[in-house]
Amino acid sequence: MTFNDSPNEEESRIPNPTRIALARRRRGFTQIELAAKLGIDRKSVSAYESGKHAPVKADGMAKLAAILGFPESFFFGDDLDEPSLDSGSFRSLSKMTASQCEMAKSQAALGLHFSAWLDKKFGLPKPQIPDFGREPEPEAAAESVRREWALGTLSIRNMVHLLEAKGVGVFSLAIDAREVDAFSMWKGGKPFVFLNANKTPEHSRFDAAHELGHLVLHKHGPPQGKEAEREANQFASAFLMPRGSVLGHAPRFPTYQTLVSLKKRWAVSVAALAYRLHVLDLMTDWQYRGICVEIAKLGKDCEPNSIQREGSLVLPKLLGNLYESGISRSRIAEQLCIPLSELEQLLFGLTITGVGGGGKRQTNLAPTKLSRIK
Repeated sequence: MTFNDSPNEEESRIPNPTRIALARRRRGFTQIELAAKLGIDRKSVSAYESGKHAPVKADGMAKLAAILGFPESFFFGDDLDEPSLDSGSFRSLSKMTASQCEMAKSQAALGLHFSAWLDKKFGLPKPQIPDFGREPEPEAAAESVRREWALGTLSIRNMVHLLEAKGVGVFSLAIDAREVDAFSMWKGGKPFVFLNANKTPEHSRFDAAHELGHLVLHKHGPPQGKEAEREANQFASAFLMPRGSVLGHAPRFPTYQTLVSLKKRWAVSVAALAYRLHVLDLMTDWQYRGICVEIAKLGKDCEPNSIQREGSLVLPKLLGNLYESGISRSRIAEQLCIPLSELEQLLFGLTITGVGGGGKRQTNLAPTKLSRIK
């Protein structure tokens, strides 16, 4: 992926057809829907996106940019690295509509674009994600990762901080759709995780551990299908709630209320804790069914004694450093040739101006070391 340092000095007035297609998908439009908004036929939009011919230079590009909500300069950049379904893990893929899937992939492409821009300016942590793709047991893999990272059996204070410290690029997947959970992938030897900021903090935390499971277990193959999702769930459950820790603090007679109090120890949802206790045979089938009924009564979006939302440690530092150098968020968006709103959505829930329903949490990780590239 390349970045144009002078977005206003376009070498050619011929727009990049791949960027037209990406912007359309980012807005959730079909070719027919975009054609209707432009007042043209679908074949013309198809021709734009295939490169057969471009919009009329003056008003045509201006209208296209206005409808898609991207600056005209965006359409004259190089190809962006857009993930394919085979390059990453879309959770709940079967529940997502085609439009939701395309919106998620296109936002990931903008996240990669932003990450490449940051890489040119800062020396970010190198990836330290172990490869346990040959480990048949997800729980054993989770224990191995904890051992390799010297985490012991203590509760992980902040999953986002941990991922960042290990060289994972973490961005928000700001799509207002309950079907979209999270997404992870490897690109250019670097791991990325996109978290849906519209989930509960507990759900988002589990998603982060789930995607770490994909990065650890499924680096060498498409992490899709029920088996891959089951493995990532098992990894996340064991990683967040280590067997020894759970065995040492499990209630003798688990009830919904005891689990509401106990969940704070591992900062997980009641549902996740109940599942873990059941898997470890610390809860009978009858007890588990009864607690699941209590959870269902409240609904998935209602989590008792909710934790604070986990934010980024790296992104605020980077943005603060840039601001001190006279580069505001608006200027970053301008250099990336994307709307400021798109940049904010990548940061939503991860930085102080984008926190939704939470705040900062303390972390037991060493401060992430960053260096500015001159």
